[in-house]
Amino acid sequence: MNFKKTGHILKKAFVILFFAHLLYIVILKWVDPPITITQFVSWVSGNGLKRDYVRWKDISSNAPLAIMSSEDQLFPVHNGFDWKSIEKAIEYNDRKKASIVRGGSTISQQVAKNVFLWQGRSWTRKGLEAYFTFMIEKIWGKKRILEVYMNVAEMGIGTFGIEAASRRYFKKSCKYLTQREASLIAANLPNPKKYKVNPPSSYMERRSAWIITQMVYLRNDDDIDMLLKGKSLKKEKGYSH
Repeated sequence: MNFKKTGHILKKAFVILFFAHLLYIVILKWVDPPITITQFVSWVSGNGLKRDYVRWKDISSNAPLAIMSSEDQLFPVHNGFDWKSIEKAIEYNDRKKASIVRGGSTISQQVAKNVFLWQGRSWTRKGLEAYFTFMIEKIWGKKRILEVYMNVAEMGIGTFGIEAASRRYFKKSCKYLTQREASLIAANLPNPKKYKVNPPSSYMERRSAWIITQMVYLRNDDDIDMLLKGKSLKKEKGYSH
């Protein structure tokens, strides 16, 4: 076996793959992902695939506000990772001995996982997730990350994105979602295969009420307000612990 030749081939393949995935990340700054692994698995497993990508301007401001209120309140100012939440999640999971697993992922991390990777908790996937999170924070920016999240996140069995969820649960475009409707969809995000948006359970009603309270509070935040208006943020340096 010619080890020198094999090494050269592997090195060349690595370089090609690196620039190919880098180009893909740059393209997705403006173009929607053709399909994600999670969407493909949902389709082939018989759960279906309902989605309808929409632009930021065609989404009610209640939707991104509800999602940030529920999933990641520091989203506008962190650098892709909320270290305090990650530490708390690790401590909680250690106490529970993995019987109930709590995540500490930011919206950026969830986008990295949903768009480029697969579901799971292996160290390999976590390492790749950290890499892609760093890249999209640098290349896409906050508005694009949140826009992609609202288009690819699973929001019900076989239902992906805020537009498909809005039409499924409320029979209308996401452009016209009310505060309560958006909060119910956001309340569903931790486990969209388990929780029902419409009609909501008593748990979903309580969760929705909590999210609405957070929405009212966060509307007064300057960074949140700028992001909802689609403007560049003052704090692209990121939040750190």
